[in-house]
Amino acid sequence: MIYTESKFDARARSDAGAVGLMQLLPDTAKGIAERTGGRRFVPSDLYDPEINVRYGSWYLRHLLDKYGDERAALAAYHAGQANVDRWRAQGLGIQFAQTRYYVDKVERLKRIYAHAYGL
Repeated sequence: MIYTESKFDARARSDAGAVGLMQLLPDTAKGIAERTGGRRFVPSDLYDPEINVRYGSWYLRHLLDKYGDERAALAAYHAGQANVDRWRAQGLGIQFAQTRYYVDKVERLKRIYAHAYGL
């Protein structure tokens, strides 16, 4: 997932304002910090790989627990929970081509890494 998000560039920043290895939006990260006991979050914290991966991992786990499905969780990570909630309520799959591509790429890379590391 990190490769797909930032190609392992801890200084990455998207046009939408997502930051760091796991490309978190500062508002999302602030909410994660508050939920996990953080009291002094500042957006520049997202350039710290340890913090970014910790928050991104927490958020992905939250999405996996919420949706109970890896594809839906990855879609929500990419396109936002509101979009995935709307699609699911309408009985639809992923409606954004870019998000379908993202989910497919993350899953493809997951298989490649699993094979490379004998998992």
